[in-house]
Amino acid sequence: MVGPSCRSARLCGSTALPAEFNFLLAKDRGQASFSDMAATRNTGFDDSFYQQADEFFPANNKIGLTFDDLTLGTLYSEILPRDTQLDTTLAENLRLNIPVISSDMDTVTESRMAIAMALNGGLGLIHYNMPERQQLSEVSRVKFHVHGMIQEPIKVLPEQHIGDVLKIIEERKFSFSTFPVVDEKGKLVGLLSGHVVKPRYARRKVAEALTPRAQVHTVNKKELGKDPIARADKFFNEHLGIHKLLVVDDKDHLHGLITLSDIERLAAERNAQFKPARDASFRLICGAAVSATRNAFGELDRERILNHVGGLVERGVDAIAVSTAHGHSKGVGNTVKVLRDAFPKLPLIAGNVTSAAGVEYLADCGANAVKVGQGPGSICTTRIVAGVGIPQMTGLYVCSRAAAKKKVAILADGGVAKSGDIVKALTLAQAVICGGIFAGCNEAPGEILEIGGKLYKQYRGMGSFAAMKAGSAARYGQPTNPTQKVAAEGIEALKEACGSVDRVLAQLIGGIQSGMGYLGAANLTQLRDKARYIRVSPAGLREAAPHDVVELKTGN
Repeated sequence: MVGPSCRSARLCGSTALPAEFNFLLAKDRGQASFSDMAATRNTGFDDSFYQQADEFFPANNKIGLTFDDLTLGTLYSEILPRDTQLDTTLAENLRLNIPVISSDMDTVTESRMAIAMALNGGLGLIHYNMPERQQLSEVSRVKFHVHGMIQEPIKVLPEQHIGDVLKIIEERKFSFSTFPVVDEKGKLVGLLSGHVVKPRYARRKVAEALTPRAQVHTVNKKELGKDPIARADKFFNEHLGIHKLLVVDDKDHLHGLITLSDIERLAAERNAQFKPARDASFRLICGAAVSATRNAFGELDRERILNHVGGLVERGVDAIAVSTAHGHSKGVGNTVKVLRDAFPKLPLIAGNVTSAAGVEYLADCGANAVKVGQGPGSICTTRIVAGVGIPQMTGLYVCSRAAAKKKVAILADGGVAKSGDIVKALTLAQAVICGGIFAGCNEAPGEILEIGGKLYKQYRGMGSFAAMKAGSAARYGQPTNPTQKVAAEGIEALKEACGSVDRVLAQLIGGIQSGMGYLGAANLTQLRDKARYIRVSPAGLREAAPHDVVELKTGN
């Protein structure tokens, strides 16, 4: 009878046994576990096909590669997707629970989007294509959204008409309609309930419709102690049907508002896998973009930049992004230096670049994180108009090696069309910045349009003529006067409406976790360490998508 070892040798044409057969024999002798064999079998052979970043990208250094040009090799895994951790650190004072940021585009991120991103553990960068005063207001809306006690609630006066209140709600896009009522000295007069804030009562005065002070539930701020949330939770448990608790001082001046819905949301967060991204004061985190603003003489307007960013810092902004199409430039570098000197601990993001030299320059100027991407966006035409830009994966690799030496983070900005692209980007970057994926969401700015029975939202590149005319021309080094010649580097388009940010992020996070599970990566650091790449042919790319079938139901 021929034994296993003899059969193995004959099959191989040699008496030397391959490594996997040695493992099988060792397993028979009780010297190796099956998982050990699976984890190490054929690793030398695999490595000639599936290469780590420092082998793969230099071997392909004559061609620019983007997401669809490569795929990741799977590895032995003991990690279930649901057990993976997605938290990432972008700066000492800037940590996210998911590595996803919404882009600072005027059809993507204002306060509603930033709030939704932070509630899901990410970050929203509020665009600067608006008056500076409005950007301050947008940041305030995020920072004072659902954080337990609203320390500066929106108030109304008794002399106002309900029609005035309705106008405020419409102009500022408030999602609530109940307001504390105070006199001119800030003393609590009563509470205006949302039940009476209706057009039919528009001509009635607030004083006629309010719930009087004697019937309003309040708590003295001295009674809140060190844990105001616990104190408020106790109050709501004891007072059935009460949804609002106002905080006052000894002289009955209003100092805050606590709602039952806020308390319940905070309680639900404790059980969530990906908790909201909050600052040390338990407020949602928020970022804002600024430009390298110049004065009438073409010089960097340092005073204006410092005054505006100072105002954003006062509102509680958690990160500032100095955002232009060409970040490896004197204006961006000087802006970063000015901000770093004035705000030593403020997390600064700068970009965009696609070179190691660009990363080193911005890091030396004081940036904590650098945005990588020039031309990959679906609505960006920089590569066509200007003839510059690097495909995203090659750009990320080059920049990541410089970033590691400078100990700064890099953010993959643009070109992400699906969750698999995010997984690939995160093998080199600390987070991704997405625009088009979120542009169709309910929380994105803009009205919903119906065309041919389908719903759409406007989406435009910040280099499009319309966006530059609205204020973003400086981002692309173009004249701000719309009568002068402008070379547009983006287009205006429509994105199909896709529902809430919660829904979109749930799909993206699920895809990221699946990718990490295939690589046996428990966290993003392990994902970067374990990633191995191989080129994909056009036929391989077609094979990756559904094919040779009649699709009845889409995957998303």
